[in-house]
Amino acid sequence: MDVNQIKIVTEIEFNEIWQHLRTAIAHLSTEVVMETADVIVIGSGQGGVPLAADFAKAEKNVVLFERDALGGSCINYGCTPSKAFLAAAHAAGRARLAAKLGIHAQVEVDFPAVMERTRSIRSQFNQGTKRRLDSSGVRVVCAEAAFTGERTVSGGGVTVQAPIVVINTGTSSTIPDIPGLAETPYLTNRNFFDLQQMPSRLLVVGGGYIALELGQGMARLGSQTKLIVRSDRLLAQEESDVSAVLLDAFKQDGIGLHLNTMVKEVAYTNGVFTLTLDNGEVIDGEALLIATGRKPNTGALNSAVTGVELDAQGFIKIDDQFQTTCPGIYAIGDVAKQPAFTHVSWEDYRRLKAILCCEQRTRNDRVLGYAVYTDPQVGRVGMTLEQAQEQSIAAREVTLPMAHIARSIEWGHDLGFYRMVIDTQTNLILGATLVGYEAAELVHVFLSLMEAKATWQLLEQSVHIHPTYGEALPSLARLLIGEDMPTCPNM
Repeated sequence: MDVNQIKIVTEIEFNEIWQHLRTAIAHLSTEVVMETADVIVIGSGQGGVPLAADFAKAEKNVVLFERDALGGSCINYGCTPSKAFLAAAHAAGRARLAAKLGIHAQVEVDFPAVMERTRSIRSQFNQGTKRRLDSSGVRVVCAEAAFTGERTVSGGGVTVQAPIVVINTGTSSTIPDIPGLAETPYLTNRNFFDLQQMPSRLLVVGGGYIALELGQGMARLGSQTKLIVRSDRLLAQEESDVSAVLLDAFKQDGIGLHLNTMVKEVAYTNGVFTLTLDNGEVIDGEALLIATGRKPNTGALNSAVTGVELDAQGFIKIDDQFQTTCPGIYAIGDVAKQPAFTHVSWEDYRRLKAILCCEQRTRNDRVLGYAVYTDPQVGRVGMTLEQAQEQSIAAREVTLPMAHIARSIEWGHDLGFYRMVIDTQTNLILGATLVGYEAAELVHVFLSLMEAKATWQLLEQSVHIHPTYGEALPSLARLLIGEDMPTCPNM
C-alpha cells in the first residue's frame, strides 16, 4: 500500500468518525430527559391554579403548563377586564338615563382612561396569580403542552410524567366562516380590552352574553353600536320574556338591532368595516366585534396519545368524577363542557380535590347559577318552568314585575321581573329567573335556599327589609297563596 492509499483510507475513516460524532452530539442536544411529578396541571384557569397551589402546599411535586398569560380567560380577557370596563360603561349609561328622575347630566367619557384602568386591574390580578403559584411552590412551565405518552406531558423542552394530570385549558372564540372576515383586524373578547381609542361606530356579531355585555357597554360609553344576531331574539337560550326586557333596554340605549340576520360578507377598507347582510342591507363601522360562541382549547393537546377521548365538538369527555377516558387524567371547567363560568370552574376544583382525597363528590352535587351583566342584569339558577315540565315534574311558576316593587318605582328601575319555579308536590324551589337592577346579587338568595333544600314557604315567611329589592322576594313567594301583603281581619 503506497502513501496515497494510506491517506485516502485515513480520510474515509476520519469522515466516518466525524459523522458518528456529529450524530451523537445532535442526539445529546435533542435527547428528552423524562421528569416525574405527583401532579401535572395544564392551564392556569380559575380551577387549575388553586388545585395546583393546594397540592404544592401539601408538599406534592406539581408542574403547571401555561401557554399564555397566567390566570386564564377570566383574569385576562373575561370576568376581570369586562366587569372593570362595564363599571365605567354602566355609570355613564345610568347617568344619561337619570333624566326621568329629574337629573339631566352631561356625560364626558375619557375612553383611554377607562381602558387603561381596565388593563391595570387585569395586570394586578395577573400578578396576583403569579405570586400565588410562586409562593406555593408550583413549578410553572410557560409553554404550550401536549401529551407525548400515557400521562406524559411535554412543552418548552420539558417532559413530565405523573400519576395525576388535570386539564383546565378552557375555551376560546369561535370564528365564523364568513367570506372576507379572516383578512380583517376584527375584535374578539381576547383583544377587545387592548383598544386605545373608542371607535365611533361598532358592529357586533352575536347575541350571547359576551356580545350583549360588551356591545351595550360600548354604546353607553358613546360608540354608535349595532348588533347582528342570527336568532330572532337576544339571549336565545333564555326565556323569551328575558329577551324582551333586554330588547327594550337596548332600544333605550340607542343600540341598532338586526335580529334574525346573518352576515354574508365582510370587507375592510381605509379603516372601515363593511358588512353585507343576508337581507341585502349594508352597514359600516370602524370596529367589528365577533362574539358568536366558544370552542374548546383541545386542538394542541394531542390527547389521543394518552387515550383521552373528545366529543364531536372537541370537548373532553368526563364521567361524574371528572375523570377522562384515561385513568388518572381529569378535566375541569368549560373544556370539559361544564358551564362556562369562573365560579363553576372554581367549584370544579373543590370537587375534584375532594374526589382525589377520597371524598364522595360528583360534578353535579351543587346548585349552580349564573348572571349576565347587562343593565338590567339577568340572574339565573336552576330550572325554568319549561325545563321542569320536560322532566315530567309537576311545577308551577309565579312572576312579579319590577314595576310592582316599591324600591324599583322609587329608583326608576322598572324594567324586568322576578320569577320563581316550584315543585307543587314537594314545595321545593326548582329555579329562579331575575331580571332587574343588581339581579346578580339577589339570585344568591335562591341559590342558598335551593342548596338547603328549603321550600318556598320558608321564603314566604321571611321578613325582608323595606324598602329594598330583596323585599320583593317574599312577596313573590306569597303569590303562591294569593297574597302579596299581610292583611288584617278587622279591615
